[in-house]
Amino acid sequence: MKLSHVVAITLALSSLTPSGFAKEPPHIKSMMGQTQLQGLGRLNFWGFHVYDANLYRGATKDSQEFALELKYQRSFSGEAIANRTAEEMKNLGVPDTQAASWGKELASILPNVEPGQTISAIYIPKQGTSFFYDGKKISQIQGADFAKAFFGIWLDSKTSAPKLRTELLGQGCPPPLISGAC
Repeated sequence: MKLSHVVAITLALSSLTPSGFAKEPPHIKSMMGQTQLQGLGRLNFWGFHVYDANLYRGATKDSQEFALELKYQRSFSGEAIANRTAEEMKNLGVPDTQAASWGKELASILPNVEPGQTISAIYIPKQGTSFFYDGKKISQIQGADFAKAFFGIWLDSKTSAPKLRTELLGQGCPPPLISGAC
């Protein structure tokens, strides 16, 4: 077993409480209530550790809510993150004009990040996607179409990071917004 898998498993196990629920960040708990850590993983690009990711799901079986938290390990401008997000959306089939529009909106809200800082996105049906920077809410974007495209970057079967998708999903299914029934 690779050392990175041992570390990931150790981190997953250490984040579990006796009840089996992950100790979610306070801002995720405040938006979603009780959650469960579905999976965690790491994105490496050209051998560089870019970020660690955690996928949280609502604790109830029929919950539609979910959250993705990215802990960056490198410095990036908010504009660079937004541009990459728009490119990834296009790769999933989002029309160029729509991806560019969402990318522009994200560029206006996403901050620059340094190693150790987090950006979280929480999807709540009928409320949209709320964005947090180091636990503080920075914006919200309405609409299930945006959420499906945004979270699809990590959770859609056509993702450019299939290994990370597998790690985030663990033994579970993608949220219904992404895949429908499992």
